[in-house]
Amino acid sequence: MIMTGTMAKRGLLTLGLGLVLAGCQAGPQETQDAVKQSQYPQARHSELMETLHGVAVADPYRHLEENTQETDAWVKAQQALGRAYLTKIPGKQAVVERITQLWNYEKVSAPFEQGKRSFYYRNDGLQAQSVLYVKGVDGVEHQLLDPNALSADGTVALSGVSVSNDGKILAYGVSASGSDWQQWHFIDIGTGKPLRDELQWIKFSSAVWDHDNQGVFYARYDAPAGGDLLADVNFNQKVYYHKLGTPQAQDRLVYERPQNKDWGFGIEVSEQGDYLLLSVSQGTDSSNRFFYRSLTQANSPVVELIGDLEAEYQFLGNDKTVFYFKTNLAAPNGKIIAIDTRRPAKANWLTLVPESEDPISSVALINDHLVVSYLHDVLGKLSIYSMGGVKRQDVVLPGKGKIAGPYGKRNKDYFYYVFNSYVQPETTYRFDFKTGESSLYAKPKVVFNPDDYVSKQVFYTSKDGTRVPMMLSYKKGMVRDGNNPTLLYAYGGFGISITPRFSPANIAWLDMGGIYAVPSLRGGAEYGEDWHQAGMFDKKQNVFDDYFAAAEYLIAEKYTNSTKLGAYGRSNGGLLMGAAVTQRPELFAAVLPAVGVLDMLRFHKFTIGWAWTSEYGSADNAGQFPALLAYSPYHNIKPRHYPATMVMTADHDDRVVPLHSFKFAALLQQQQRGEAPVIMRIESNAGHGAGKPTAMKIDEFADIYSFLWHNFQLALPESLVQ
Repeated sequence: MIMTGTMAKRGLLTLGLGLVLAGCQAGPQETQDAVKQSQYPQARHSELMETLHGVAVADPYRHLEENTQETDAWVKAQQALGRAYLTKIPGKQAVVERITQLWNYEKVSAPFEQGKRSFYYRNDGLQAQSVLYVKGVDGVEHQLLDPNALSADGTVALSGVSVSNDGKILAYGVSASGSDWQQWHFIDIGTGKPLRDELQWIKFSSAVWDHDNQGVFYARYDAPAGGDLLADVNFNQKVYYHKLGTPQAQDRLVYERPQNKDWGFGIEVSEQGDYLLLSVSQGTDSSNRFFYRSLTQANSPVVELIGDLEAEYQFLGNDKTVFYFKTNLAAPNGKIIAIDTRRPAKANWLTLVPESEDPISSVALINDHLVVSYLHDVLGKLSIYSMGGVKRQDVVLPGKGKIAGPYGKRNKDYFYYVFNSYVQPETTYRFDFKTGESSLYAKPKVVFNPDDYVSKQVFYTSKDGTRVPMMLSYKKGMVRDGNNPTLLYAYGGFGISITPRFSPANIAWLDMGGIYAVPSLRGGAEYGEDWHQAGMFDKKQNVFDDYFAAAEYLIAEKYTNSTKLGAYGRSNGGLLMGAAVTQRPELFAAVLPAVGVLDMLRFHKFTIGWAWTSEYGSADNAGQFPALLAYSPYHNIKPRHYPATMVMTADHDDRVVPLHSFKFAALLQQQQRGEAPVIMRIESNAGHGAGKPTAMKIDEFADIYSFLWHNFQLALPESLVQ
């Protein structure tokens, strides 16, 4: 994976820190209250140099990877500086109040059913965490589990729930401060009393009930040997069976692969309870192996039905020995196939629903039909087929947006789905197979009128001629005069499709007069696996180029200009922000890398980071190293003018560990030659983002919007502050 042209040459250079790039362009307009260089907390600068594949690489802030008193003192000083900067922004409280007002409405999820009970989540508006409710055949609603009671500050959150097939026992996972580590507990649903069972050291797994409701299958790792949850690497996931009423120490080991320490296991039990199903992953590669084991025959072996890591195989259901899968084998946009396990050779595989121009997003077996959710230019489409693959109908949707679901069971003649867009809140519909039509099930009551806003799709051309879609949302009456404050959010990786998603906070941004722009970059799966692979490994630069082209389109089409254009992305999108800062700083007035992967040479050495080598490659590989070095944000910081930057992370992020942000911010502060601020926003008792309580979400959005607005050098609109 060697970059060609000028990028490869840059990757072979010695990365000394005294290098000054000639002809650097000036950054955005200087702020009136810039943070002076002398005000930044000074981290110790070392002369550490490391030779990798013949290239000398500087890593002056590696010591910030270590959990020491020195690091802790620096982090606290950065927290204080960032907090002081954000607190002083004029009008920030008005932003908080508007977001809070918009957020304060009842939210009810689509229901799911087990046994004779239905379950759903409800939030009265501003509760820290949504509450799980249950309703029996009598139609009476009961509160089943309130995660807000698990901690005083709302930072202990539900990480998953699993209800026994008879609807009598709830298994639920909790995580503290946003950690990926989970503990699972059990409740008798009829009495509401907790059971004594407790499962620990679970990560990236649910609890899956056996058919007889006697216990659960789950996957776990060994407890971290070093005791450092933010540093110890997680390998050798194992599958266990826990029988209710017994201690975890007695759980039965079901399957492990010690010779394949990087294998992970997704667990299912077939609807009839006849098979244990293992989707075997390797890193974050969307491809997987597929194994199964009979649960009706004693001492049956694990059968490696699909032993090659060549494509995605998503199990949908089975009719005895016939297994149904969604796969992208020789079909980048996805197709649905049937495999008879008695004749498993590929020559016998049957295609039921062939590949089409629209990629398949999800499939569910409901009412003995295949209900298929597609993406058509990023927007949702829902179609229904017979089990033999004959198309029955397209479901008439309420508009152009995102479809979540469908949610239903094979023996039911109805299902639920959720529709939303950037300006339409999540609304649940119920589809009835008897009538072939949808009916409204639950619609939230909000304090704004969606008809006052516009959300439209445009297309632009990237650097290499690729056509890329982008959604633009704004308030009606917006004038394209090249002067509108604009927030450009994107992700671009891991085959994750960025589709329309409603957030009440976004409405506040639109109310401020802002444009919210979301391009669907390569690296996602908006156009299938080919679109994903076009943004992986040595093609990662395509993702960045797609993003820069989106910014250039917004400027050329007079939506905004570079002094009023903000960049924001999280996780893999935080890597994108690091590339925006280091490659095209002149395009943006402000950039916000959040929980980002910013050191591309060492990410695989911490917690679950090794799994991302299937997406990025590894610096340990001599062929992949040059491309990673060429774009690694931390290693491409030079002395120059940078836009206003707020590096965002959290102290309990054990997925993208905060050392990425620490090292990147320390070096960027040192190398900033302009007047724009480089601050950190470091959350306490928070992780990568999952389970964050409502108040913390609102505060985060308010800080983001205020930081952008302040560095666009704009006064808040009077309509917001009144």
